[in-house]
Amino acid sequence: MTANIATPANQPQLSIVIPVYNEEDGLQALFDRLYPAMDRVAAKHQLAYEIIFVNDGSKDRSAGMLSKQFELRPDQTRVLLFHSNFGQHMAIMAGFEYAQGDYIITLDADLQNPPEEIDALVVELLKGHDYVGTIRADRRDSFFRKFASRMMNRLRHSITHITMTDQGCMLRGYSRRIVDLVRQCDESNTFIPALAYTFAADPVEIVVKHEERFAGESKYSLYQLIRLNFDLVTGFSVMPLQIFSILGMLLALASGILFIYLLVRRFLLGAEVEGVFTLFALTFCLIGVMLFGLGLVGEYIGRIYQQVRQRPRYVVKTVLEKK
Repeated sequence: MTANIATPANQPQLSIVIPVYNEEDGLQALFDRLYPAMDRVAAKHQLAYEIIFVNDGSKDRSAGMLSKQFELRPDQTRVLLFHSNFGQHMAIMAGFEYAQGDYIITLDADLQNPPEEIDALVVELLKGHDYVGTIRADRRDSFFRKFASRMMNRLRHSITHITMTDQGCMLRGYSRRIVDLVRQCDESNTFIPALAYTFAADPVEIVVKHEERFAGESKYSLYQLIRLNFDLVTGFSVMPLQIFSILGMLLALASGILFIYLLVRRFLLGAEVEGVFTLFALTFCLIGVMLFGLGLVGEYIGRIYQQVRQRPRYVVKTVLEKK
């Protein structure tokens, strides 16, 4: 099936957005597989394409390698160089801003999602689906990472009601309508796949291959993964606050019942000291719950604080593109 889109001459119909952060060891392998794969997609579907690399403040030779690749393929390559590191999702937002295609596909630079899988997403987009999600088959991650991912997917689904099977896979396809709506959301912190999904009218999910990282290590530390999940949960639901409101009422009720129980025992049995350590344990438990609740409220307040400052979400230092 081929596209039937009225576009100006030489304007690409398909845009591939790839955030890059310290990927010098694997970039050449990405180039060697990505461009032949895209040439086949372009010939098969009669689509002009562009590849937008967003260098997210890399400290290695990634920027230089991207510049050299632009010189080799200037007709299909655009490179955005960030002023500093702003994060993967902000890099994708910048790619969305500069993308010209009617269909936009995001891809990680680490080759865990093979570029050859892009064709499957293009097929679904050309069928009319405005959002193409992906499910990684036979994930090549550690058992702990896969287990934690499944648990977090279930938790996020129960809180946000966003029915995405595999929320951690960045290989996804979007229609121009979806991308334009995402760009209108002026949020300092967001989770782009989930945000885009909320606007989708005809979403679909497909299974894609998953490979081991070609080189290097994951750029997401445990802290960054926790931060990302907080962004997703607090950015799409106030249910955590409601849960803690209910929990607070239950704890207040339980403490009232406990007070009455101890008061009755005091009058019936006299002074006792056996329950002192139990009370200490209960007190520390309640303090822990309250501190966690305060941290949760602080997370929402922090999001408000970041938003009202209205600072730029990212700063593009240089754009390499054919004039």
